[in-house]
Amino acid sequence: MNAGKFVPPLFHPNVYPSGTVCLSILAEDDGWKPAITIKQILLGIQDLLDDPNPESPAQAEAYNLFKKDRPAYEKKVRQVVKEHPAV
Repeated sequence: MNAGKFVPPLFHPNVYPSGTVCLSILAEDDGWKPAITIKQILLGIQDLLDDPNPESPAQAEAYNLFKKDRPAYEKKVRQVVKEHPAV
Protein backbone atom coordinates (compact mmCIF):
# COMPACT_ATOMS: atom_id res chain seq x y z
CA MET A 1 0.00 0.00 0.00
CA ASN A 2 1.60 3.24 -1.11
CA ALA A 3 -1.04 5.73 -0.04
CA GLY A 4 1.03 8.49 1.49
CA LYS A 5 3.28 10.53 -0.75
CA PHE A 6 3.87 14.29 -0.95
CA VAL A 7 4.72 15.94 -4.25
CA PRO A 8 6.95 17.84 -3.96
CA PRO A 9 8.48 16.05 -0.96
CA LEU A 10 8.21 17.75 2.43
CA PHE A 11 11.09 18.65 4.72
CA HIS A 12 9.94 16.54 7.65
CA PRO A 13 11.58 13.90 9.86
CA ASN A 14 8.99 11.28 8.87
CA VAL A 15 8.81 11.94 5.13
CA TYR A 16 11.40 10.25 2.92
CA PRO A 17 13.23 12.38 0.33
CA SER A 18 11.03 10.66 -2.28
CA GLY A 19 7.96 12.18 -0.57
CA THR A 20 6.71 8.88 0.88
CA VAL A 21 5.31 9.15 4.40
CA CYS A 22 6.88 6.93 7.05
CA LEU A 23 3.74 5.85 8.91
CA SER A 24 3.25 2.35 10.31
CA ILE A 25 -0.38 1.99 9.20
CA LEU A 26 0.79 2.46 5.59
CA ALA A 27 3.45 -0.27 5.74
CA GLU A 28 2.24 -3.54 4.21
CA ASP A 29 4.53 -5.63 6.40
CA ASP A 30 3.88 -3.66 9.58
CA GLY A 31 0.47 -2.12 10.20
CA TRP A 32 -1.53 -2.04 6.97
CA LYS A 33 -4.93 -3.74 7.04
CA PRO A 34 -7.63 -3.51 4.36
CA ALA A 35 -10.07 -2.34 7.04
CA ILE A 36 -8.13 0.90 7.58
CA THR A 37 -10.18 3.79 6.24
CA ILE A 38 -9.04 6.80 4.24
CA LYS A 39 -10.10 8.92 7.21
CA GLN A 40 -7.79 6.96 9.53
CA ILE A 41 -4.90 7.33 7.07
CA LEU A 42 -5.42 11.07 6.68
CA LEU A 43 -5.74 11.58 10.44
CA GLY A 44 -2.57 9.53 10.96
CA ILE A 45 -0.68 11.69 8.46
CA GLN A 46 -2.07 14.88 10.01
CA ASP A 47 -1.01 13.75 13.50
CA LEU A 48 2.45 12.85 12.21
CA LEU A 49 2.88 16.25 10.56
CA ASP A 50 1.82 18.03 13.76
CA ASP A 51 3.87 15.80 16.05
CA PRO A 52 6.81 14.08 14.30
CA ASN A 53 7.82 10.62 15.50
CA PRO A 54 11.53 10.73 16.44
CA GLU A 55 11.57 6.92 16.68
CA SER A 56 10.96 6.59 12.94
CA PRO A 57 13.22 9.07 11.10
CA ALA A 58 13.09 9.05 7.31
CA GLN A 59 15.13 12.18 6.52
CA ALA A 60 18.45 12.68 8.33
CA GLU A 61 18.71 16.46 7.96
CA ALA A 62 15.12 17.10 9.05
CA TYR A 63 15.45 14.65 11.94
CA ASN A 64 18.71 16.16 13.21
CA LEU A 65 17.40 19.72 13.04
CA PHE A 66 14.12 18.72 14.69
CA LYS A 67 15.96 17.02 17.58
CA LYS A 68 18.82 19.51 18.07
CA ASP A 69 17.61 22.95 16.92
CA ARG A 70 13.83 23.33 16.75
CA PRO A 71 13.91 27.03 15.68
CA ALA A 72 16.26 26.17 12.76
CA TYR A 73 13.99 23.25 11.83
CA GLU A 74 10.91 25.49 11.78
CA LYS A 75 12.78 28.11 9.73
CA LYS A 76 13.78 25.46 7.17
CA VAL A 77 10.18 24.21 6.95
CA ARG A 78 8.94 27.76 6.26
CA GLN A 79 11.68 28.20 3.63
CA VAL A 80 10.69 24.98 1.83
CA VAL A 81 7.01 25.97 1.92
CA LYS A 82 7.86 29.32 0.28
CA GLU A 83 9.88 27.53 -2.42
CA HIS A 84 7.06 25.06 -3.12
CA PRO A 85 3.72 26.80 -2.49
CA ALA A 86 0.54 24.73 -2.57
CA VAL A 87 -1.25 24.56 -5.87
